[in-house]
This record gives sequence, C-alpha cells and structure tokens, in this order.
Amino acid sequence: MKKTRSDAAEDLVFLPLGGVGEIGMNLGLYGLGPIENRKWLMIDCGVSFAGPELPGVDLVLPDISFIEAEKEDLVGIVITHAHEDHYGALNDVWPRLGVPVYMTPFAAALHVAKREMEPGAPRIPISVVEQGQRFSVGPFDLEMVAMSHSLPEPTSVLIRTPGGNVLHTGDWKIDHEPRVGKPIDMLRLAAIGEEGVQAMVCDSTNAMRSGRSPSEGEVAQGLSEVIARAKKRVAVTIFASNVGRIRSIAEAAAANDREVIVVGRAIKRVLDVAGELGMLEGLPPFRDEEAYGYLPPDKVVAIVTGSQGEGRAALNKIAAGEHRNVTLAKGDMVIFSSRTIPGNEKAVGAIKNKLVEQGVQIVVDGEALVHTSGHPRRDEMIELYRLVKPKVAVPVHGEALHLAAHEVIAREAGVPYVARVRNGQMLRLLPGDAETVGTAPIGILVKDGKLVRDPDASGVVERRKLSFAGVVVCTLVMSQKGDVLGEYALNAFGLPEIDERGEDMEDVLAAAVDGCLSSIPKARRKDEDMVAEAVRRSIRAAANERWGKKPLCEVTILRVE
Repeated sequence: MKKTRSDAAEDLVFLPLGGVGEIGMNLGLYGLGPIENRKWLMIDCGVSFAGPELPGVDLVLPDISFIEAEKEDLVGIVITHAHEDHYGALNDVWPRLGVPVYMTPFAAALHVAKREMEPGAPRIPISVVEQGQRFSVGPFDLEMVAMSHSLPEPTSVLIRTPGGNVLHTGDWKIDHEPRVGKPIDMLRLAAIGEEGVQAMVCDSTNAMRSGRSPSEGEVAQGLSEVIARAKKRVAVTIFASNVGRIRSIAEAAAANDREVIVVGRAIKRVLDVAGELGMLEGLPPFRDEEAYGYLPPDKVVAIVTGSQGEGRAALNKIAAGEHRNVTLAKGDMVIFSSRTIPGNEKAVGAIKNKLVEQGVQIVVDGEALVHTSGHPRRDEMIELYRLVKPKVAVPVHGEALHLAAHEVIAREAGVPYVARVRNGQMLRLLPGDAETVGTAPIGILVKDGKLVRDPDASGVVERRKLSFAGVVVCTLVMSQKGDVLGEYALNAFGLPEIDERGEDMEDVLAAAVDGCLSSIPKARRKDEDMVAEAVRRSIRAAANERWGKKPLCEVTILRVE
C-alpha cells in the first residue's frame, strides 16, 4: 500500500550502525517522521576491541558518516548503561555531532571520571536522567525503564509515538537480587506490555544458552564459600564496573575475617564513583595496594584488574612478577569472577599458565559459582517476551548464531513476527508491518593512539602487511645520465637473516638489485619511476623465491649532478 503524507508522518525506523551481527560497538538510530523531515535519536555509542587483524589499534568504533551527514536532525544521544561497548565511543564521536547526551547518574559520573583520565577528552554536556523517568528529546517521548545487568542503573528505553510504542531493551537479565541498585522492574514492564508494544529491539547475547542466569546474590554466596576454603592470599579479578560484584567480594572477605585490597586504577575509579553515589554504604573500608605486603596472607582479598588478559593491567603484571606491590606464591588463590570475551582467550590463558606454574590455585566459573552473566538466557527471554507481548521482535546485540537462536525463542514465546536486520539496514517499525525500507553506509573507524581514522587512512592496513612479511628499504644514488653512484643502501626489517640455502637474505636481495639495474639500458635509467618500480619488483620476487613471502618494499632514488 502506498503511504499517504499522514501515514509517513508517523514513520518510526530503526537503523543499527553497529552491534547487529557482531558483539560490541553498539549504536542504534531511531528515525521519526517522513524522509524529508525525519528526526533522529541515537541509543548507545559503543566500541569493540581490536584483534590481531588490526595491529596497534586500541579501539574499534562504528562509522558514523550517515548520521554525521544528518546531524542537523539528530536530537540527542541516550546511553542505556556505562559499559564500553555501549558508551565507549562517546568521547571520540561526540565532537562530530555536538548534541545533548542523556545518562543515568552512575553512567554520568563514570563518564566524568573517565574523561579526567584521558587528556584532551571533550567536555560533553550530560543531562542526568533517573531510572523510571519519562522525558522528551525532540519529538521522542522516552521512558527509562529499570533493568538488571552487571553494573548499576542499566535501562531499557521505551519510545512512545502516536502510531505505537517500541521497547529498546539494552543489555539486561532478570535478576531480583542485583546487590546494588534497583532490580529489574517487572511490574513496570508488565504495565508497558498492557499499554501495547509494537516492537521490542532485544539483546541476543545469551540466546544460545538454556535456562536462567544465576543472580548476583547467588554469586555472592558462591564467592563467600570459595574464599572460606582458601588458606593463604586470595585475588579476585572482575570487570571493574561490576559494583554489585565488588560488594559481594567485600562482604565475603569480611565474613572470612579478611581485608580488601584494591589493585588497579579502573577499579579505584569505579569505587570513587560508587562511593559518591552511596552504593558502598555498610562496607568496611577498602585498603590501598601498599597494605598488601604487611597483612598476613590469610587476611587478604585483593580485587585486581585484568580479567581479560590486558597487558598493562594489574593481573598480568602480578602473574609476570612485575607488580611493584603485589605478589602471589604457591598456595595462593586467584578467582576469575568474570567471563573471557571472545578473542581474549589466548591472553587470559597465558596469565593462567603463568600462575599455575607458580603453584597458584585457579578458580573459574564452572568449578564454583563465582560469576554470572549480565545477559538473559533462553527462559528469561521467553518470560520477558510474554510479559511485554510485542507484535514484532528485533534481535540485536549478537553475531549471526545468536540472532538466529533469538528468532527461535521469540517465535516460541508467541511473537507474531521476527524482523531480521543487520548493520546498515533501515527497518520501518511503524506504522504497519515491519519491513526493510533502505540502507545506510556502515563500516568501522579505528582509534590508533590519539587519532580516529578510517582503517585505510590510519596506516593499519599497511601495518598488518608489515607484520606478515616485513619491509625492505632500498636507496639508490644515480647521476642525471643514469649511472649508479657508489654503494646503494638496502635494509631489511622483519625478514629472516638466512634463507633455506644458508645464504644471507640481504645478500640475496642485493644480488637481485644488481641484476635488475644491469638489465636496464642506461638511457632508460633516466626514468626514475620506472627504475624504482623495476627494483621493487625484483626485490619482492627474490624474497618470494627464497622465503615464500613478498615483503613491502620502498625504493628511493636520489639524483645528483
């Protein structure tokens, strides 16, 4: 059916630029109104972490070129919670957009604390909104609904429009005992379901796992039981932002007559924020790492950063024996109260191996209840769908396998229609049936040191090639007549010193240069570009013959009179 002008005025579209078909880098856009006068709202603005395919890159951000071109019609950014994959790109992309940003108090305070640790970070004006608050951003009528997750104050966002309502869940789970802050507001979600929900845009992270995620309260009991069995020092590594887990560790330590030592800047920063917001009331004081050395081993529980194997974090330094204040020895215990993010398995495994070699006992989830996910498993997802009763399910926040599993769950829960969407696909949610109505450019930006660039412009593509096959630099000095003057300079970096025949690799490459130059008639050597390209090809061909790889090659010709 062709839409009339009045129909188009009620259009609500959803356009993910990140986080759909992948884990991390969450950024969703909602557009309200007809194409020629559409206003946009951004929900979340996250990062993902670079793998070995992007050597030297610190963070990966979604390409925001689409919304940057539409920024005059972007009315605001709403952050659902303070995890890096949902708000970590804000400092880098906000200067390109310059719109109001809305966060809960914990997210806002953590953002300010983070900014103070990043020289040159922009001062973003933040509007603080509470869980449960209803407010307007441009034409968008929004409500921040309290959810449960693995940090304080997670929210879903209810978008009300004249044509119907859409619930964007953010990250969530059903946890009635989160340890810090409000639990998920099931009564409010039920009321929203009765009000009517056209579509629910929902987290897929744990859609492949059956049953329910344990509560933070159950993990608190599990941690206390494990710490009670420890004979010497205990170190617990966590996601720094999990204030509920920090409270559980502190209470478990107190119950076992131990003091808590805080090791790592990220956890100290979170504790400062949580303390200012009254989230640590009733806990014994935390001790700085300087106290670690003089407390008896059976009186210590250290909370340490580095659960993902980060090279500069405390746990990696401790495992390597390089931390200035904290050491572990035979009989000590390290509890991994966290899950390993896909891609970090090798780094985490290396730390565990170092610890085991030193006789340190390792405790991980599965051996004891020392961790729980902040995302819903299958039964929780079914319960929420039956509570909210959306007409359309939109699986997001997951790779293809997670999204496909989510689709099965939504259908089992009785949702009439499941919309399949990926990054860059524009899905019309209202009015009428959900359907794809357009596309937008997508991609990534990389944060490389202080710079945020397209991967091609960042140099990371060449850097990756260098990591595989090295580089050869050759400099020739030639006269105007085409004579080679003196010895040319040839330097190889990242190549083997000796080839399979036992010959020096640089000698092999030098012979290739000699052969190339002798084959070029003197009259033609006046063409610098031709000579440089011929030498480059000869070097790469010789390396490939003897090594089986073609290095990058840079040839420079200097002309003298």
